Amino acid sequence: MTGTGYRVTPARVLRSEWHKLWTLRTTWITLLTACVLVLAVGIAMGTTYDGDDSDVDTVVFVLFGTQLSQICFAVLGILVTAGEYATGMIRASLTAVPRRLPVLWAKAAVFTTVAFTLCLVTNVITFLVAQIWLSGSDKELTLTDDGVLGALAGSAAGITLMSLIALGLGALLRSVPGAIGAFVGSILILPEVLTTLPLDGIDTVIRHFPAQAASSLGSIERVEDTVTPGTGLLALALWAAAVLAAAALRLRRQDV
Repeated sequence: MTGTGYRVTPARVLRSEWHKLWTLRTTWITLLTACVLVLAVGIAMGTTYDGDDSDVDTVVFVLFGTQLSQICFAVLGILVTAGEYATGMIRASLTAVPRRLPVLWAKAAVFTTVAFTLCLVTNVITFLVAQIWLSGSDKELTLTDDGVLGALAGSAAGITLMSLIALGLGALLRSVPGAIGAFVGSILILPEVLTTLPLDGIDTVIRHFPAQAASSLGSIERVEDTVTPGTGLLALALWAAAVLAAAALRLRRQDV
């Protein structure tokens, strides 16, 4: 069993996690739902546009459905990690990879690649399809116009990093319901609660929270009361890194 044919290598761990992700029916259903939601809402926005939302950024307007797809990607991220604890599959995974941490890094790498690629492709297709009906209006744009591709990619990056935070919460809490509750509570509800506090500088702090930072990435023009896209991307990356680091620490120190 010591031959090279049985060695645990990063490539083999990645391949294992890739197969595990794509052999689950949940993955196909969740990803298909996320893509359909973005495209369907984008078509609806394009076909019903009458000029009333002329002040809304065009990319934000056609990608309004990403607010729904974000939930799908976050739930899938949680299932990638916490789902294995629920089924007991994690024992087999860690038995095959005794060092443990490569399993978490491989899950994160595979999920990030799939989520970003699918989000970006869906965003581009939705934008192009919506422009069929927006042609000739004040929202007519092409992919080559300034800022369009950056906004489409920024939206995909924001969704991916938010979902990576969800994946980290799943690995940290090891419970699907617990991770979903923590994601909704900390990412979506907590910032709204903090805004009610009469503290100096609280608004500046909240702009760096995940959901608020992500809102700065998916538009051509800078959104009012948000950080710059570069700062937003850095903030999101740091949040994701912090949650994954906490999950890695627990995985390293505590048995399943």
